[in-house]
Amino acid sequence: MPDPRRPDGPLSRLGLSVIAAMLIVDQATKFIAEADLPFGVTIDLLPFLSLHRVHNPGIAFSFLADYGVWALVGLTLAITVVVTVFWSQAMDGGKWATVGYGLIIGGAVGNLIDRIVHGHVIDFLLLHFGDWTLFVFNLADAALTVGPALLLVVYLWPGPRGGREKSDTGDA
Repeated sequence: MPDPRRPDGPLSRLGLSVIAAMLIVDQATKFIAEADLPFGVTIDLLPFLSLHRVHNPGIAFSFLADYGVWALVGLTLAITVVVTVFWSQAMDGGKWATVGYGLIIGGAVGNLIDRIVHGHVIDFLLLHFGDWTLFVFNLADAALTVGPALLLVVYLWPGPRGGREKSDTGDA
């Protein structure tokens, strides 16, 4: 019987489902944004969220944009491999860790596809407070934020899903 504390691996049904769902939703929303959202035009949705399509040649906040698309492709591939290795060797965290790792891989691959196909990442969600802009992002970026946050909760929060779960002997 499989250990319920151990995350399902990257090639498990849950792992592949999270990655595939993230990729499909990310690429579909970017396709729609690219086709229907005028470049650089802001369309308010909520007091703090607008649609605003831009092309990001770097990573977060255009960081590393001067390194070129292929350097960022290589960096993304390397990080994706490292995360996949960590995931495949994880011994605890259960299903929630699987979801967290899957979101990270799905988000990374979603932005990787953009870099390879377009030479930049398509961002279209503008987070702001009044005239103060925080950042423009996409759903892959959101997954790359939610995935690690979920892993932090899983591994640092004490309890039945966390990595700090007590054993039968009372040891941590």
